[in-house]
Amino acid sequence: MAPKSTGKTVPKVKRKAPEPPVPLPRWPALQPLVPTTDLTLETLLEEQIIVIRNLFTSTLCKKYVDFLSSLPLVTTPAKPKLGDAVRVNDRLQFDDPSFSEQLWSSTALKALLNGSKENNCESLTPDEAKRLWGGEVCGLNPRIRIYRYGPGHFFGQHYDESNTIVLPTSPPTPAKTTWTLLIYLTGPATGVVGGETVFYPELGPAKNFSGKASEGTEPIAVELEVGMALLHKHGQDCLLHEGRKVTQGEKWVIRSDLCVRR
Repeated sequence: MAPKSTGKTVPKVKRKAPEPPVPLPRWPALQPLVPTTDLTLETLLEEQIIVIRNLFTSTLCKKYVDFLSSLPLVTTPAKPKLGDAVRVNDRLQFDDPSFSEQLWSSTALKALLNGSKENNCESLTPDEAKRLWGGEVCGLNPRIRIYRYGPGHFFGQHYDESNTIVLPTSPPTPAKTTWTLLIYLTGPATGVVGGETVFYPELGPAKNFSGKASEGTEPIAVELEVGMALLHKHGQDCLLHEGRKVTQGEKWVIRSDLCVRR
């Protein structure tokens, strides 16, 4: 026997239309650049923290800051997800294999990091590179992140995770990320005060973290520098680190990760 009708109309559940993907930016050309032969890897902490000064020229940095300022960055929530570090900044991310490849191959990164003698670059030997980076380097993570830290913005103490990915090459390349790459577009020369990236080697890497500081070691504060790239090991070997509060100006950063073959 069919149930009696109540005479009420059951409202239909409206399905939300899927949000359109964020269109990929039309990135400015990566020019001008300092010749690769004039750049070097500078170790701040053995097998943990390395910088490349002047990877981007000041002219290129200004061009990118002007361009990135036009993008719809989103401020991070005031209350982080459970287990996440407290951070306050504006950010945007894209999965852009084309730009990550340009960033890898068009700048000095590929020649300096993969142990080749490309462009007569005095760099690591292939064996040294493989040992340092944790495997055979095959490029950068296609996930590109843009960060802007204004006055009062900061990134609390945290570790960076390692991720397994598949690079969209032909054929696809199984890879994992081993080092974080940060490219600073601004610094004291452009009016930024604060915002240093500070590492705590005295507490040991993530896999050995005890919360007790070792004697004889001090935090390492990496000052912002226009056009400088900072590489630091992540995953289980990552050091606890933070982005100090910016008190003046705007700190702009491009973030990716170094990838090795799985």
